[in-house]
Parts: sequence; C-alpha cells; structure tokens
Amino acid sequence: MAKRSGSYVVPFSFELLSFDEAVGLAADTGRISGDVGPLLETVVDMLDELGRPDEYFDCIQVAGTNGKTSTTRFSAAILRGEGLKTALYTSPQLVRYPERMEVDGRVVSDEAFARGVSAAVEAGRRVNARRVAAGERAYSITPFDLLTAAALVVFAEAAVDVAVLEVGMGGRWDATSATDPVAVAITGIGLDHTRILGDTLEAIAGEKAAVIKPGRLVVLGEGTHEASVQRVMDARCRECGIVPLVVNHATTKVPAHVGDTVEFSCTTPRAIYTSSMVKPGYQPQNAACAIMLCEGYLGRELDHDALDASLMGCPTPGRFDVLGTDPLKLIDACHNPQSCENFVSALDEIDPCVENRPTLLCAALADKDVAGIVDVLIPAFPRVVVTQTDSARALPAEEVAALVDADKLAGVYPSVSEALAAFDAAGESFVAAGTITLAGEVAGLLR
Repeated sequence: MAKRSGSYVVPFSFELLSFDEAVGLAADTGRISGDVGPLLETVVDMLDELGRPDEYFDCIQVAGTNGKTSTTRFSAAILRGEGLKTALYTSPQLVRYPERMEVDGRVVSDEAFARGVSAAVEAGRRVNARRVAAGERAYSITPFDLLTAAALVVFAEAAVDVAVLEVGMGGRWDATSATDPVAVAITGIGLDHTRILGDTLEAIAGEKAAVIKPGRLVVLGEGTHEASVQRVMDARCRECGIVPLVVNHATTKVPAHVGDTVEFSCTTPRAIYTSSMVKPGYQPQNAACAIMLCEGYLGRELDHDALDASLMGCPTPGRFDVLGTDPLKLIDACHNPQSCENFVSALDEIDPCVENRPTLLCAALADKDVAGIVDVLIPAFPRVVVTQTDSARALPAEEVAALVDADKLAGVYPSVSEALAAFDAAGESFVAAGTITLAGEVAGLLR
C-alpha cells in the first residue's frame, strides 16, 4: 500500500493524560475494556478510528521466537544509517514503558508517550461506545493493543519514513498485524508461549508464518532452517506466491572476551557484506537477517561504511548487556531454552571453563518452560542464586530453587533488590538470566 501524503493529525479531540496516568492505563486497560477478545479486530477498529496513522509511513514487521528484538533493532539502525527517519517498536520494555518506542535512535519523550496513549485510549473508548450502542459487547483492549496503537500515533506525528515493528507474540493475531507491512522477517522458531501458540514447532511456525502475505517482501532468518519449520514456511510462501529471501552468514571471528568484537560476512542478492560489532557470537545471524531485510526493502545495495557504523553503534539492551565491570554485572534476557542455549554458547566462546564464571542470578516465569531453562543455565555456572521478579507471572523463588542442585545453590532471595544487595555487600560478580523481567529489574535498579 502506498503511503499517504501530507501530515497526520488525530481526527478527534481527546483528553491529554499525564505521563503517570498513561503508564497506569498501559499497565491496566480494564477501565477502557469490555469482555470480548482479545481480537485483532480490536486494533484494526482503533486504527480506523485514529485515521490509520500507520498508513503515513512504511511498516516492516519482524516475527520470531528468538532473535526478533535484536533483528528489529539492527534493522532500524541500518535504515537510519541509510538516511531514513526511522521508528522502532519493541516489547517488552526493560525498565520504562517509553523504551518500547524510539524515533531515530532515541526513546520518545514522556510527553510524546503520554500523548500517544491518550489518543489510543480515546479511540478505544469511541470504538467500544459505538459497539455498545449497536447492541454488541465491548472489545477487551489489552495493554499491547493500546501501546501498539499509541506507538503508531507517535510515529505518524513524528513524520517518520519507516517503522520497524517487533511482533509481540505469534503473528497471526498480534496487534502489529493490524498494519499492512511492506516487508516481514521471521527470525527463529522455538517452543515458547505454548499455551497460546501450540506445543509443537510446526504449530508455532504456522502462527508466525501467518505474517507472510501476498505482495510482501519476506525474509527467513537462520532460525527457520530446522526441517519441520522450513516446511511450514515454504508451504506458506508457495500459498502466497512468494519467493522468500533466505539468510545465511559465516562468523569469521568470535569474541575472545566480554567487550571484544565478533566478525562475520553474509551474502545477499546484491552484495557480500563483511562487518564487525561488539556483540556476542550469537548476534551475527540476527544482523545478517536485518541486512537482508533492509537491502530488500530499499531495493539496492547498502552503503558498506554506513552499515559498519550502524551495527557497531546499535544498542541491544538486555542482550549480553554489561552494566558494570568491577565487579562484572551482566544481564541477558534469554527466556526460553533456545535463547538460553545461545547465551551459554556465547559464554563458552569467551571462556569454556565453567568454574571461571561468576554466579548466576536466576528467576523464572511460571508460564515458560522453566525446566528447560534451568537444564540449560544451571550447568553453565559454578554457583546459582535464585530470586523472584515483581511480575504476576513470576514463579516463586522456592520453586525455582527446588530445581537447582543443592551443591550449586548459593542463596534464595524473595526479591531482586534483596539479591542485588547481597551481591553488592559481597563485592561479587554475577550474571542475571532466565527471564526478560529479571533483566529489566536488574537494569532498573543498577542504571
């Protein structure tokens, strides 16, 4: 779909919420929700009410189980380096809600965030009021629905050229699928959100492959190359009459220590790119996916110097993220067995000796594959401290601790702040991993 010309204006008046009020509604949308859904139609109707802000710029959608946040970030950085005014939408935030929305590499202001939420809230109220008046039940507006609509308003009012949107969950029914992307990428498929998406790789792949539609540029990352997943992707592409771009890369140098560079190359239809960045060894496949996606979207070879600068300067918060060096304080948002395996592989490349590593600070969410996460992470560290995050989905620390060998268990703390206080008192290094919420809480307390 061709972008609309002119400037976007919200087509109705609305009450401007304070930042705190906007955050409150983002966390709890019950005040503007009904009991139908959640449905994709909810976001479609809200965007229609808002005058389709997403039609004032190009949308690029990135789906997947693992690697999608990094790929989304790399893509936005590359397009920004190519001279486009670029928006970025990711989830969840590490610390504060506005982190989900960036324009040209900067988190949007609290004022812009509040304005976007205010407009989305009024759109939801208007849609539901009209439904109730027509004798229909009001939509249930999820926090992700609200924030997605809000982000699209913020981006349209900022007059961006393109927005890179990270899928929240799945693809078929995700709020970002209420837009009409010109290009999509699928990074990797793993067993995650199984209660909703299905309990096999094929079922999950089917939900994510739904973002593939006729007329779209499609990029398939290396995480889709597993045979059962690839069959699903190939079948969907054939159904839509699409020949996908398939990503491959070669890592030519792995980091020798934390803060060292990884070097890689990838071949696209237009060029061979070689680059380096200060990232762990699992990131080149995500960068290669972003390179293929951006080149395909632009329809031309990328500027090699700009690409190098974009990748080197691209932050990936919560992904092998060093918050302190003396002592080492490292967080990673790995949250399923596959992403945990990638994280451990990066550690192995730096130092294969488990006994040399710092203590693991671990937490888990009850709706995840906790046993699978523990089976990967625990053997990779000499000692383990268990805690519980401030999340309604958090698994009690005692239940996580019960999965840890007694000879490795070095402490159990009911809150992240208490665990960090203990590390601080001892002057001890740590690595925090196991959930996105753990990475976020640690970052929020230490930054």
